[in-house]
Amino acid sequence: MAAPQPNPVPVAYQGGLVASVPDWLNKGDNAWQMISATLVGLQSVPGLVILYGSIVKKKWAVNSAFMAFYAFAAVVICWVVWAYKMSFGDKLLPFWGKAGPALGQKFLIKQAALPETTQVYDNGGVETPMATPFYPMASMVWFQCVFAAITLILLAGSVLGRMNFKAWMAFVPLWLTFSYTVGAFSLWGGGFLFHWGVMDYSGGYVIHLSSGIAGLTTAFWVGPRSSKDRERFPPNNVLLMLAGAGLLWMGWAGFNGGDPYTANIDSSMAVLNTNICAATSLLVWTWLDVIFFKKPSVIGAVQGMITGLVCITPGAGLVQGWAAIIMGILSGSVPWFTMMIVHKRWTLLQKIDDTLGVFHTHAVAGLLGGVLTGLFAEPELCALFLPVTNSRGGVYGGSGGIQILKQLVGGAFIIGWNVVVTSIICVVISFVIPLRMSEEQLLIGDDAVHGEEAYALWGDGEKYDVTKHGDITEHNMETRTSTGATQVM
Repeated sequence: MAAPQPNPVPVAYQGGLVASVPDWLNKGDNAWQMISATLVGLQSVPGLVILYGSIVKKKWAVNSAFMAFYAFAAVVICWVVWAYKMSFGDKLLPFWGKAGPALGQKFLIKQAALPETTQVYDNGGVETPMATPFYPMASMVWFQCVFAAITLILLAGSVLGRMNFKAWMAFVPLWLTFSYTVGAFSLWGGGFLFHWGVMDYSGGYVIHLSSGIAGLTTAFWVGPRSSKDRERFPPNNVLLMLAGAGLLWMGWAGFNGGDPYTANIDSSMAVLNTNICAATSLLVWTWLDVIFFKKPSVIGAVQGMITGLVCITPGAGLVQGWAAIIMGILSGSVPWFTMMIVHKRWTLLQKIDDTLGVFHTHAVAGLLGGVLTGLFAEPELCALFLPVTNSRGGVYGGSGGIQILKQLVGGAFIIGWNVVVTSIICVVISFVIPLRMSEEQLLIGDDAVHGEEAYALWGDGEKYDVTKHGDITEHNMETRTSTGATQVM
């Protein structure tokens, strides 16, 4: 008898041979999903840790970076213990999943599946089958975890420089549980907005609109920074700020490129559109700064970059390249207008101290992107991703007109839920822990809050300590008050 012909497929790509390589596992998809998750994680740690620690006044560098660092770790534990299944598990309510752990071996090594994502027709027939990516649940759990973590970190940008760190420690798990999971399930996990056909490709609503609205709401309840900090709040290290911004930008390839749950053609489209929109928005914001303020601002360029990335997120894999340029033009100008013009004329926004302008860069840009996605979503690209067949944007006619209405309703739900729930969380915490730091801590900064300093330089709010700074004369103290990373007013 002739010997059997050898299998031409390399052993590494033959499925079903070993328990660690089941038939359903696509190694390419799994590798891309884990890489995407790592890229999004790097956006937070160290990306936003560096960005926050550098863009604030020197006396708040440690506190700001640590708020981001702590939130990331806290979300990871909460996510695997109960929050993942509230976002992507079995339905409890039309907007919420059932809580439960995502820690067991049998759950984590089986094929990934989002149980509530089966789309059915009115007659009960299946329109789109359940989402079952070709990799294990462990990859899905981690990928979604880093999205949840960055949402809390973005929210923190609104309250830097005055929120009590102990209150922040309580806020993170509460907001994740009662706010983030609702938006995630409603729009991604098989909730009512998902099945209605609201488009949110990668988090324009779930992440950015929610963090911007919740950030503004939290800033209202926490109260403003000290008057001196509000008057003068220069970044302590512009170059490190750019490094953090660069990590944020490049990490967005995983942010938007990983959301098809596979390394397919739509993923490639999403990554390209992301960079087109971000670059356009950065240029437009810079041009507006030059035209109206006569100087190109590095901080302004970073803001423009962020608004472009945020705006394209809900439609990254759903719009064409020319639409990404239009979205970049609008994301570089509309949030610029709300931040530079509307903010200074609207009394309510002036009273609320949103430290990094998260409302403008994330809430305004996220809602703008959601509406523009409803306008420009291309039918063929929609068919590659969305559960509702024949979905399309307004410019393509047919059912496109109603899509814009759906986008507005979806945005209104996220806004309303976050205003109410975030307010309740802040009020409840305030009964136990003060939301705002003490006046002494606000005056001194990191040294009073953490007993640590970002730089071995004296000044910028730190209380003089002869044991740390040496014995100097009154004359020398007067000459040294303007030393350090930023000058003391």
